[in-house]
Amino acid sequence: MSSLKYKRIVLKMSGEALQSKELGLGICLPVVAEIAKEVAHVKESGVEIIMVIGGGNIFRGSSERATAMDRAQADYMGMLGTVINGLAMQDALEKHGIPTRVMSAINISQIAEPYIHRRALRHLEKGRIIILSAGTGNPYFSTDTAATLRAMEFNADAVLKGTKVDGVFNCDPNKDASAKRYDSLSYIDVLQQGLKVMDSTAISMCMDHKMPIIVFNMFTPGNLEKVVRGEKVGTLVHG
Repeated sequence: MSSLKYKRIVLKMSGEALQSKELGLGICLPVVAEIAKEVAHVKESGVEIIMVIGGGNIFRGSSERATAMDRAQADYMGMLGTVINGLAMQDALEKHGIPTRVMSAINISQIAEPYIHRRALRHLEKGRIIILSAGTGNPYFSTDTAATLRAMEFNADAVLKGTKVDGVFNCDPNKDASAKRYDSLSYIDVLQQGLKVMDSTAISMCMDHKMPIIVFNMFTPGNLEKVVRGEKVGTLVHG
């Protein structure tokens, strides 16, 4: 691979990205394997990768089906969903020979290491991918916010949000064929227009620390590689 623009990245994916269109909620292992193949290829080029995967394919605390529940309780259930997704991704990555560690912000030590920043940093130094699960460990905070928080902690070069569409659009491209994709946006544009990039807390945190966000289609082969090389793929959100 040619020279890298982003050498340490936080790769954020929604839990819904792991599910099958036909089967709906849950984990589609062929989809997980496809993602792992792209991630493994980029990892082999020397990129340090921190992954944060949501849990919406299993349970989302803020969803309509959780409205009858206590919000904190529902959020903790969602955190457990992110651990399940993390274990599935770990298995897929290690099938490619990539050493991987799942770390959890809640104590679940029989299946995942506790998240300790210095230990996580050591894993990166040893060439391992780390998958950070259970969000921040606190209810009311999304995995988007967790991803941006960890990006600051690890002094990452960028937050990469892998989606099923080609970037950020002015409306849903799956519903409106005339939808237009933005090549770049400012943080303020995202907040003022209410664009669905990440939640407002995550965007504000990136704005305060000038952390670039690249939103791109994770399921186009080679896109992740192009992004870390600095090619114009997807939508760049910056200052």
